[in-house]
Amino acid sequence: MSIFTKIINGEIPCYKVAENDDYIAFLDINPNAKGHTLVVPKKEENKIFDLSKEEYLALMDFSYQVAEALEKAVPCNRVGLSVIGLEVPHVHVHLIPINNMADMQFMKKEKLTDDEFTALAERIAEKFQ
Repeated sequence: MSIFTKIINGEIPCYKVAENDDYIAFLDINPNAKGHTLVVPKKEENKIFDLSKEEYLALMDFSYQVAEALEKAVPCNRVGLSVIGLEVPHVHVHLIPINNMADMQFMKKEKLTDDEFTALAERIAEKFQ
């Protein structure tokens, strides 16, 4: 069972910004930038291209909706999208508010307090439709 499945099952807390029956979005606790959000299918699958075409398209649609909310809630030039999936063997999309290319390199990390994470998650959730 992946750490993301434990989050989905409520065994590990998260800073949730959006959820439906099939997907969940929550703040990355080791973010590249403020607002760095992970979008995860509730069905545990290791690789993105192991998803059915329908599941893949639904994941991208949900990610699109989360990205729209993120861009409204966090000042940035744009929201970058990355799918790497080496750290956790469970499909996940990184949505990262970026202002330059370095924000997508997973080299520089932001530090936030619990209160900052909570307030940020609430701001993004308010913008999610």
